[in-house]
Amino acid sequence: MSRRAEAVLKDGRRLPYIITDNPPQGGMKYTYFAPDRSYVVQFFHDPDVVDAALHDRLTAIIGRYNPTLSEEEGGARGNTQEAAAYFSELFCWPVAVVTDPEFGIVCPTYPKKFFFGAGASSALDLAGKDKKGNWFTGRVRRYLAPQELGNFQTMLRLSISLARAVRRMHQAGLAHSDLSCNNVLIDPVSGSCVVIDIDSLVVPGLYPPEVAGTRGYIAPEVLAALDLPPGDARRAAPGLLTDLFALPVLLYQYLLKRHPLEGPKNYDLPAEEADFLIYGPKALFAEHPTDHSNRPADLRVTIRDLGPYLEKLFLRAFVDGLHDPEARPSALEWEKALVRTWDLLQPCAADCKEKFFVLHDTAHPCCPFCGTSVPDRRVLHLTRMRRVRGKAGQWIAAGTLNVYDGLPLFSWHFSDHVFPDEKAQDRTVQAYLSRKNGTWHLVNSAMDTLCSGTGERILRGSALPLAPGTLFGTWTEDTGVLWTCE
Repeated sequence: MSRRAEAVLKDGRRLPYIITDNPPQGGMKYTYFAPDRSYVVQFFHDPDVVDAALHDRLTAIIGRYNPTLSEEEGGARGNTQEAAAYFSELFCWPVAVVTDPEFGIVCPTYPKKFFFGAGASSALDLAGKDKKGNWFTGRVRRYLAPQELGNFQTMLRLSISLARAVRRMHQAGLAHSDLSCNNVLIDPVSGSCVVIDIDSLVVPGLYPPEVAGTRGYIAPEVLAALDLPPGDARRAAPGLLTDLFALPVLLYQYLLKRHPLEGPKNYDLPAEEADFLIYGPKALFAEHPTDHSNRPADLRVTIRDLGPYLEKLFLRAFVDGLHDPEARPSALEWEKALVRTWDLLQPCAADCKEKFFVLHDTAHPCCPFCGTSVPDRRVLHLTRMRRVRGKAGQWIAAGTLNVYDGLPLFSWHFSDHVFPDEKAQDRTVQAYLSRKNGTWHLVNSAMDTLCSGTGERILRGSALPLAPGTLFGTWTEDTGVLWTCE
């Protein structure tokens, strides 16, 4: 049985919604859909949580901290229309406060791609359920239809998006405080993610955390101190640094399909007590470089297979920073490392389930997922060079690009001042790399400033043969880039 009702917003507007007998609900709120399902109205289970502080928190989150609204529209300071549109894809951000019939919020409905369809699984009834990350990274993954699983490239794409979303929150001084598989929905097919449950964001010193977090994603320092009384100086609270534990846990799960702290080590205790040690004071990275006591015997694909940028950060996060929060990499570092890893992707054989892998070792160009090797003649790495500031004529290595047939190149490949984030406006293909008659070529699609190493212009539509030592780029420009073939 359902009936139509109206929510009165803080600004006086009225929005219709449909009351149903068994509305979807989470730990803090229950949800009703709009008649056209374009938005939801959410009310709190416990009326005692509704106080002046919650009013202030939600007003601030919907307004001055909102990255999905431009500054002109009352959103985050300095936020452009383009940036607001970009981050609207990455966050399910509350858009209004409800004052009647009771206190609540209005949020956009998740896009359809974040819900399972009828054919998602032949073994489980998943139709209509939202795509929480643990469906794709845990043992239940085996029950999903192959077309739901995506591949390594799409999981890397959504990893970049998540790191970017967390970076944007942290730039504004916000912490999610409960990043987990439950609060980040993913679509491995399109390589998309959306961060949800935004209404509990933490503003350090202003709006404290409301929850400790979710099992497996609570930072060890928070879990270890949960039994201490409130106000105890030794009690750690969820915030930016605990986000920087949960973020790499999610990234590790997306890319390697397992939890970084779960291994064979156990403490012969009841489950709850064992969990406390495994995720808390005795937490140990399953891929710890010197202590192998928690390393699974069947560990086939490891952080080393993810390339040097991610391997380094995972070691910092789960070795140096596991019990030392200040040592954890920032979300911006994760974003940059993931983008640099994207540049090392290599397509694999058609029957490889992951379709792509990170080709970081040219001496052993082999897919860690299926074992397929890339013939030496088809392996080509380009080194990106940028100018050394203040030293005319000097260049320094700034990244590596793995080449494959048809690889597109964009504006950020040719400018030292452009990064492929929300600020990159030109996303058209500028050039591409092609293999023809056994030779690699750079083909200029749309650039007027592309030159060979001798300074000769590479005209639009023309191609430059590539061989070890070949130079090309926009190096004649002030912010240009020089590429060299290894």
